[in-house]
Amino acid sequence: MPLEIESNPLLDRLPPHLKQFIKPQNYEEYTPIDQAVWRYVMRKNIASLSKVAHKSYLKGLEKTGISIDEIPSMYGMNRILKEIGWAAVAVDGFIPPNAFMEFQAYNILVIASDIRQLENIEYTPAPDIIHEAAGHAPIIANPDYAEYLRRFGKIGCKAISSKKDYEIYEAVRSLSILKEAHNTDPKDIKNAQKKVEELQNKKEEPSEMALIRNLHWWTVEYGLVGSIEDPKIYGAGLLSSIGESEWCMTDNVQKRSYTPDAAFQDFDITKPQPQLFVTPDFAYLCQVLEEFADTMALRKGGHRGLAKLIESDNIGTIELSTGLQISGVFSRMIKNEDNEVIYFETKGPTALSYREKELIGQGVETYPKGFRSPLGKLKGINLAIENMSPRDLKAYNFYDGEYIEFEFESGITVAGINITGVRNIKGELILIQFTQCTVRYKNEYLFRPEWGNFDLAVGKEIVSAFSGPADDYSFDMVNHLLNVNTTKRSYTPKQEELHSLYQAVKNIRNGTNTAFSLEAVFDILKKDHPEDWLLPVEIYELVHERDLKFANYILKHLEAITLKKPTIKRLIDSGIEIISKNILTV
Repeated sequence: MPLEIESNPLLDRLPPHLKQFIKPQNYEEYTPIDQAVWRYVMRKNIASLSKVAHKSYLKGLEKTGISIDEIPSMYGMNRILKEIGWAAVAVDGFIPPNAFMEFQAYNILVIASDIRQLENIEYTPAPDIIHEAAGHAPIIANPDYAEYLRRFGKIGCKAISSKKDYEIYEAVRSLSILKEAHNTDPKDIKNAQKKVEELQNKKEEPSEMALIRNLHWWTVEYGLVGSIEDPKIYGAGLLSSIGESEWCMTDNVQKRSYTPDAAFQDFDITKPQPQLFVTPDFAYLCQVLEEFADTMALRKGGHRGLAKLIESDNIGTIELSTGLQISGVFSRMIKNEDNEVIYFETKGPTALSYREKELIGQGVETYPKGFRSPLGKLKGINLAIENMSPRDLKAYNFYDGEYIEFEFESGITVAGINITGVRNIKGELILIQFTQCTVRYKNEYLFRPEWGNFDLAVGKEIVSAFSGPADDYSFDMVNHLLNVNTTKRSYTPKQEELHSLYQAVKNIRNGTNTAFSLEAVFDILKKDHPEDWLLPVEIYELVHERDLKFANYILKHLEAITLKKPTIKRLIDSGIEIISKNILTV
């Protein structure tokens, strides 16, 4: 990890392939306008969410150290999150779904540290610190929900993705960055949007990752809790959207009971959701998650699980009935008439593990070009090698240094000199090494003596298949290069002037000396930045009780802005209402 990132015990546990996504928060890059955007959204949210959010939300803001007035420092949050067994890290926008969920499995909250622009203050398709810190963090203070999030991460990171999933991830990430970036050419946004739509409209069987991502969306991001008649918000996407948190409570949005079927309800990240799902309580979320997990290759294995790994064309793992785990990019399988896997192959670097730990001498250095093995019971004795007693092994000539020929029920034959075997903690053989070995199936040579030593994976069936390696350290996966990186702004002198005006008002609010008076700030603002609406609202907050004349002057200026830009009238009215009625409660 870079030296600029402050670590802690939870972060120290992370494997390298997750640490590669972490970046410094760079708190000094937040502008005074960014701070004002955070403050406006938080004040607006708390004013409205106190009535519609789950009770854990407001309590969680305090528990997780999230301030209304300042963008949170992740280092400060971590000191407080530590008390509830969690931590937070900054990342650069969207990261791959498996990685995002695996962070959750380690009790790490992933936070996109950038913040939305003022023009996107109500909603942004790109992950930002308002969504992540103000949306996700408060609810994890609830123990039942925190356990759901951790459990979801543990299961979700094992979901197998398709090639389409990887393509959609890159396309959505690119679109979200373009939409949030300053001065983006509208043609570029249109082309990026078209690419996302084309990929989404491709009709194919949804992958495990696509299905579990839907469950994540309808719970962690857009979930409601309680009853259909009186739901409360807990999803971070709703908690961080001052527009959609109000809209979702109207009859315009259909409320449905949450069930495993929600996995088959797709979503559009660029639009408000037409339906939402309601869970009776947080404990029920784990129940649905377990029901879904029972359908995954992680728990079912078999030919379908291996087929998913082959289609994904990425590193995955199968676990055999002996507990032997083979990790690599799977490329082939042979099935019998009962659809049982009787043979499999990987291509490229492969590693063998047992209970998530790589076996000594069985890593990618040993298998740089792949691994292959038959599976099943032996012909004639209806017995798998793993079930053989020492007496059986002796009877069938499974002895070190002895030549042996045997045939599987599938018809695959193996002939060679038995060199040695590897056993699991139960004493069962899980791997047998042969030299001068020939493996044949029908008229095909699956292995020839001149290819080197042959290692036979002992196991009669595949009991599990999942994404990623069994041992996180088997492969060098610190190679994530983002196709598009979030953009960093440079500012014109005029923009820098506006920043200084925002900072001056903040200083006055905090009782800090400043070179400007509120009147001077407003005069410069009205002259040089006549379309800015948020700073006048902040100035109004400071004068509305002590200088009625000045306050009315500001209101007239804001009214003139809304005549030119009617779309922001609701934002201005909401800001003024919170101030005038003093309805903010924390």
